[in-house]
Amino acid sequence: MQLGVNVPNFGPGTDPGVLREWARVVEGLGFDVLMVSDHVVVTDDFSGRYPEPFYEPFTTLSWLAGLTTRVRLGTTVLILPYRHPRLVARMAANLHALSAGRLVLGVGAGWSAKEFAALDVAHADRGALTDACLEVLREPIAPAFTDGLPTVPIWVGGHSPAALRRAIRYGDAWHPLRLTVPAMREILAAHPMPGFAPRIAFKLTAQPVDDPERPAGTGTLDQILADLEELRELGAGTVVLDPYHLDPDETRRPHEAWRALTAVATQYPAHRAEREAAS
Repeated sequence: MQLGVNVPNFGPGTDPGVLREWARVVEGLGFDVLMVSDHVVVTDDFSGRYPEPFYEPFTTLSWLAGLTTRVRLGTTVLILPYRHPRLVARMAANLHALSAGRLVLGVGAGWSAKEFAALDVAHADRGALTDACLEVLREPIAPAFTDGLPTVPIWVGGHSPAALRRAIRYGDAWHPLRLTVPAMREILAAHPMPGFAPRIAFKLTAQPVDDPERPAGTGTLDQILADLEELRELGAGTVVLDPYHLDPDETRRPHEAWRALTAVATQYPAHRAEREAAS
């Protein structure tokens, strides 16, 4: 199982220098995937949690592709109705080629009615628009760019009935966001997914979190390592750690997240080896 990191590409503490350092840390610690999120117009229904500056994902990842050599680069998630399907396919193909086949395309339908209105896109049509875009993305994406490269994997985000249907029909993996392990286990038992690549909260605490609704990835290092092992047993090919907890000031203190990520990067391989030796 591979591990990834959702890097905050927004907020008052984020600038090109910080993004460059995030890439250095994520790749340097041996993580397999670096992902960023997507908003086009930062409207007031979410600007308190995801404030400007908000770095656009395709241009940001293209720049980071030139600063990295190994780590895969992805979106978690690209809001498909905001862009024409052919434009998404073209940008994805370009980025995949420029990064030597390292793109992972996490996608979703979006939710902010105000952002849809700002972009002159009908919020009520977002499901149909997402399906139409996925139909295009399931075609060969710009073969002139991508011949000889691995196919761009499509991870379908969300856990609504419509999102689960899309993951099964169009996706290479289901990409749930910040659920508990029991919730993911229940959904996987009821729906045969083509793959499983969850994004989980990542919050390292000094004391155990004793809560039946504890999101996966929150708690002591032992709790987080146990969550990762459970997700591996559920069939996860990749788990993406999300160190942002909706406080924009966190973006001014990235070293806190880097220290926690270092602990997981250091301990998870040994934890896995111990579990395999005991089994």
